[in-house]
Amino acid sequence: DGIAVAYALALIADKSIPHPPLEVIITVDEETGLTGAFNLGEGMVQGKYLINLDSEDEGEVFIGCAGGIDTLAYLPLVTESAPSDYSYYKVSISGLLGGHSGDDINKGRANANKLLCRFLARVADKYEFYLCDISGGSLHNAIPRDASAVFAIPSANKEDVRVDFNLFAAEVQDEYSATEPNVRFTLQSTDPVARVIDPVVTGKLLRSVCAVFNGVFAMSQDVPGLVETSSNLASIKRTADNVLTITTSQRSSIESARDFVSYSVRSAFELAGAKVTTKGQYPGWKPNMKSEILKVACDTYKQLFGDDAKIKAIHAGLECGLFLEKAPHLDMISFGPTMRGVHSPDERLHIASTERWWRHLLLLLENAPAK
Repeated sequence: DGIAVAYALALIADKSIPHPPLEVIITVDEETGLTGAFNLGEGMVQGKYLINLDSEDEGEVFIGCAGGIDTLAYLPLVTESAPSDYSYYKVSISGLLGGHSGDDINKGRANANKLLCRFLARVADKYEFYLCDISGGSLHNAIPRDASAVFAIPSANKEDVRVDFNLFAAEVQDEYSATEPNVRFTLQSTDPVARVIDPVVTGKLLRSVCAVFNGVFAMSQDVPGLVETSSNLASIKRTADNVLTITTSQRSSIESARDFVSYSVRSAFELAGAKVTTKGQYPGWKPNMKSEILKVACDTYKQLFGDDAKIKAIHAGLECGLFLEKAPHLDMISFGPTMRGVHSPDERLHIASTERWWRHLLLLLENAPAK
């Protein structure tokens, strides 16, 4: 986003660049909570048109994005003394592609938390089973790539469970052969523990995680190929006070659909006896194909480069939804130069695309409709 700030400031400073009167909005913490956009005061934006400089492929003009909400379940863990004559195992699932819970949710990738609980539920249904610990995933907006658990079964069944594990691994590798070529399954003996989780609580946990919705909930009726509504089972973490926290995130460009899928997630966990809360709610931006500023953006791109700009919407969050909430009169688009590896140590900016994007921005501002 620094490149967008730099160019916005250049526009203000260079008096030789022709453009209508500009208001420049510079926000903070866009990737970690949209803090700046949330604190935009009503009435602060006076213009009719807003050009958001926050997209990652030159030649693409975005006209919509998803809103989001996080739904968190808290399940108190009742523990008891570990049984004797049991064998203990650590099971791990790793090597999944993961990805962004908006951009990649429709790519058929596996969810490590789902796979782990699917295996554990199978073992719990077949043997006298005790769950000792469980953990999976990390960020609320990432598809989990890895998950692990420690469990105990009677020593008499220790060879049987290895056979079950190998069969399960083969099944999953077959199911996801096209999308998860590097998935790894590990089952290894581990040291006994002093206390285990109550089997009743374990059953509620495993069944609720298996039941809760994860993936694409609905496709857009306005933009072909665009995910409209989705949910991601992001992480499972055990806290110091012996509460299991399950974090999920829901996205939709339609507020009512976002809230409904959040409610469906809430229902699954509340039926298991968990306390459920929501946080981080932000609005979406419904596509407007009749946008005036969109037409100018497409016309000027064609004028400059002889090609048609690609009109797109994204199933991830942009600040535009919050801008529109604070200033419903705004007519908006979002575009930017090509970037790769964003928000990672590999982040890089494509120099040639930046020059093209800058020329397009200048011509767009020259031809922008009057305020």
